[in-house]
Amino acid sequence: MPRNLTYTFLTIGLISSFFTFDKNEKVISGKIEISWLDRLTEDFSFTEKWDYPEGVYKNEFGQLSCDGLCPTEIDRMKDEYGKIYKDSLKAFYQLVDTTHQFHSIQSDAWTYEWAGTNFVTAIRKNADTTIVYTHKNVATHSSLILIITKDKCIPTIELNSVVRSKGKKIYTCKSGRIEIDKNYWEKGILKTNFDFVFNHKENLNKPMYWKGKIFTSIDNK
Repeated sequence: MPRNLTYTFLTIGLISSFFTFDKNEKVISGKIEISWLDRLTEDFSFTEKWDYPEGVYKNEFGQLSCDGLCPTEIDRMKDEYGKIYKDSLKAFYQLVDTTHQFHSIQSDAWTYEWAGTNFVTAIRKNADTTIVYTHKNVATHSSLILIITKDKCIPTIELNSVVRSKGKKIYTCKSGRIEIDKNYWEKGILKTNFDFVFNHKENLNKPMYWKGKIFTSIDNK
């Protein structure tokens, strides 16, 4: 199963373990009223930037290679210096995804084990509810999760710490705002500007926040 699809299933399962929906709306504190705008005038040019999938890089021989979370089959396709054999290039790129991944979020945050993220996924759970979550990576173990139900948004931060003593934690929203472009929403695209502050007991003198902009298509469940 592709890594991004596996991540989607794991995240949705984890979200479901913390949140239970009824047919009308989610019953939980930390709801933020959504401001629906006919047009968001913010700068969304960050969507023109892109990265290769995590672990894909250009080696010293000018080849796109993979290091880290890569198919084990590719190990025998490279020599001792890491150069991909010429007769293995086609098979190599059938196993390794080297497509351009355009950024879908631009944000700034202070939360635990966060070093930035450029990608977000939005999934329509049902007619009323959409789940949005930012992607984690090697250096970022916190994810912003938005539960959008009708005119309400429930933001949380999910930390899946690499520190055994911390483990898995959910931080609820204390205050904030979110604006969504209504015209894009009706076309199945989330275009939003947000700014949230979260509750956390570990350091009361240090505000936990996440703010930024998202532009991504909404996938159906």
